[in-house]
Amino acid sequence: MSYVRIAALTSLAMIAFAGNSLLCRVALRDTGIDAASFTTLRLVSGAVTLWLVARMRRRTHTGRGNWLSAFALFAYAAGFSFAYISLPAATGALLLFGAVQATMIGHGIWAGERLRRLQLVGLVLALGGLAGLLLPGLSAPPLYGSLLMLSAGVAWGVYSLRGKGAGDPTRVTAGNFLRAVPVTAALSVLTINSASLDGAGFLYAILSGALASGIGYTIWYTALPALKATSAATVQLSVPVIAALGGIAFLGESPTLRLVLASVAILGGIALVILEKQNATGAQQVAPDEAASRRG
Repeated sequence: MSYVRIAALTSLAMIAFAGNSLLCRVALRDTGIDAASFTTLRLVSGAVTLWLVARMRRRTHTGRGNWLSAFALFAYAAGFSFAYISLPAATGALLLFGAVQATMIGHGIWAGERLRRLQLVGLVLALGGLAGLLLPGLSAPPLYGSLLMLSAGVAWGVYSLRGKGAGDPTRVTAGNFLRAVPVTAALSVLTINSASLDGAGFLYAILSGALASGIGYTIWYTALPALKATSAATVQLSVPVIAALGGIAFLGESPTLRLVLASVAILGGIALVILEKQNATGAQQVAPDEAASRRG
């Protein structure tokens, strides 16, 4: 795969992921659709799209998804939708990304991974940015929506961790989306009395599921094998930035000083953790080679 194609696919995937925040926010702010219906339509259209992609490719039969991952996927999608009733697109994307990364870093520490000094600095910086963003004040985001988005980020972090090594990622994701459909259908039944739907909201939900989620994940999984682990991790730092720029350009959102400072702290801190981890991995790989050359 050429460098230009890798860059194009990666850019499209990041735009698609950021587009989920924009589509969800505009749907729940400017149309009549409710959060439960948006979640259901997103997961159903995503399931159909991914199932069709998996059927057309037929590269491998490994990976079918599982119910625990499907529940984590549903928890992410539902928390995401209900959070965007009150959160701006940029704030929601930043909280989501921060919570996902904190969950995955925390799992690494729990599993015995040791953080180097710069990684600790980065982790403290990122957590401090999250705390600073949520501190009470005139420019603080709504607490309830923020907590919902943080829980969505934790659920997505769990989902990502469970998906490692589970087989072909497109087939696994398709299987998890399909399993999440009856769960989200149950949510819609439970909230039937408050359900509402209109044409614009329906369209945004379908675009979020089929295009930004289904096609977005397919594009990302196509580009991912050609990317180094560090590149794949760091490029995702662009998603909250793209969502913020999209919120300003298309939704009329205004960035606050608190949001800008929190973004620098969170994204910069996570970048430190990722890059320093790669440096540590590289050093560990070089050391045995050096020792072998000395013995030779």
